[in-house]
Amino acid sequence: MKVLFAAAEAHPFIKTGGLADVIGALPKALKGAGVDVRVILPKYKGIPEQFRSQMEPVAVLDVPVGWRNQYCGIEQIVYDGIPVYFVDNEYYFGRDGIYGYMDDGERFAFFNRAVLECLPHIDFQPDVLHCHDWHAAVVPLLLKAHYRHIPFYSNMRTVFTIHNLLYQGIFPYSVLGELLGLDSSYFTSVEYYGNVNYMKGGIVHSDHVTTVSPTYADEIRTAYYGYGLDGLLNSRADSLSGIVNGIDTKSYNPNTDSKIFTKYRSNLAKKAENKLGLQQELGLPVAPYIPMVAMVTRLVDSKGLDLLTRVLDELLYYDDIQFVLLGTGDESYERWFREAAWRYPTKLSSQILFNDALSRKIYAASDIFLMPSKFEPCGISQLLALRYGSIPVVRETGGLNDTVHAYNEETGEGNGFTFKDYNAHDMMYTLRRAVSYYHKPEHWKKVTKNAFAGDYSWSVSAQQYIDIYDNITE
Repeated sequence: MKVLFAAAEAHPFIKTGGLADVIGALPKALKGAGVDVRVILPKYKGIPEQFRSQMEPVAVLDVPVGWRNQYCGIEQIVYDGIPVYFVDNEYYFGRDGIYGYMDDGERFAFFNRAVLECLPHIDFQPDVLHCHDWHAAVVPLLLKAHYRHIPFYSNMRTVFTIHNLLYQGIFPYSVLGELLGLDSSYFTSVEYYGNVNYMKGGIVHSDHVTTVSPTYADEIRTAYYGYGLDGLLNSRADSLSGIVNGIDTKSYNPNTDSKIFTKYRSNLAKKAENKLGLQQELGLPVAPYIPMVAMVTRLVDSKGLDLLTRVLDELLYYDDIQFVLLGTGDESYERWFREAAWRYPTKLSSQILFNDALSRKIYAASDIFLMPSKFEPCGISQLLALRYGSIPVVRETGGLNDTVHAYNEETGEGNGFTFKDYNAHDMMYTLRRAVSYYHKPEHWKKVTKNAFAGDYSWSVSAQQYIDIYDNITE
């Protein structure tokens, strides 16, 4: 089985969120199961020099973007045994950041076309093109419209994975002919309130659609979570699968992680040494018995921060806890958490930045990990928290519902604490319940043992993807 992953980002080359973690880890799991898997990405200016210097030129070609031809260079790295190709065009990708430009429709139309155009030049004929999120969503449409009649492409099949339905890639009608080179007969399959919707094109034209958790696969077929595509997704229900993400358990391993203060396997006493180290580093009172609650997150509404800002003052004033937050995002939230840290210097540390080493220290040091998300297609942070023995408190949505199970004091089952309604006081009650069990060692040992015992690797999910590949290529 030969599979090419097409995506806008991948760890460790370039990352803005969980998509990059998936593209960095899932191919390695597939390779371990015998799949010849490769990855193709844009060559962004922001890719670190340590990787750029290793890139070797593979091909130079012209890529049609509507009526024009654009230069395309293909360069390659083999990283952890996975060949990774980079699409080079300075005009489109030689900029700061990844997204947010007025011509993103053109930039990613070029990338999608380049994915297909480059295949004969890199001497790789995949059985499956696995396309991720709106940035690669028109590959299945372009394959059908421009390439299916060519013998080299005739047997290729496509899988499209929705990582977050909120971001769909919506552009003016003119994009259809001007950038994609398609006539009006294709408009119905990408039409969204008179515009062109790249993600809709991926859903309509791919052979199979997946998303990143079973619960999210159900949620996006409802009006509340479907963002206007719920009817289409219901029509594709027979070829829509929810497969929960995993994490790179080799990289994220508290027993070998060199970035944390003290390595540990499942020893709570050694884990507690990480709390002391982080308290000292962040200037919080060094107190091993105070429960530390943490969030590592983008500071945006969807992460439930409006719930937290409503009750955090009450929690910090009345409860004997420490709270550590790491992340960047909306300026209003950044400002709010900076001011809150000034009001509660002995209880709250607001780290308004992103730092991988610090995030690992926080997973290792914290006792409780808070994720009150409004929606969460899968979530990676709760899996990392469980891996490091930080007990999640989450809202029952998307992948959080599939991976975090409420602790039952009667049976000793469960690896976290959950609440259902999007309500600040429900969240606060559940967080206080978790803190109460932190002070009951017999229960806390059980819930942390359950967390440490979980399998958060990609092995099961990778096999589910392989089953899909087999089914569509039969």
